[in-house]
Order: sequence, then C-alpha cells, then structure tokens
Amino acid sequence: MANERLLSSRKKTVGAKQTMKAIERGQAKAVYVAQNADRFVTEPIIQLSALKGIPIIQVDTMQSLGKACHIEVGCAVAAIVEE
Repeated sequence: MANERLLSSRKKTVGAKQTMKAIERGQAKAVYVAQNADRFVTEPIIQLSALKGIPIIQVDTMQSLGKACHIEVGCAVAAIVEE
C-alpha cells in the first residue's frame, strides 16, 4: 500500500498532467510513482522532480496508488501538494 502520508494529505494531485503542473509551479512536496506504470509517462516527471529536489517515492502498482488517492482506477503518478 502507498505511504500513509499520501492517504492523509488534504490536497494532492492525481495523474501525470496535474502532477507535472504542480511540480512546475513549485507546489509538489513529494511525488509518488507506480513502478508498473509506463516509463514514457513517468520518466519526465521523475526527471523534473529530481531536478527540483522533490522526493520521489516508488509505489508497487498503479492499482495501489489509485486506492491511496481514493479513486477506483489505477494511477501512474500522484503528488502531495498540501499536508
């Protein structure tokens, strides 16, 4: 299961586009990436997060990341914007 911090955060982004926007704006506090997600989707987010010094947390599956974000489908990436 994904980190408790993600589960309890008040504000988060779900999905590649919203997470990328949050990183670019300097709002992301931590980025979660599903290990089984398509690298084409996750690699730009991982690179930008590393460049900006944002912690990257690996999650086993897209399904478990989706559940942590309280959605019914899998999720490749998510970020905590506010705790």
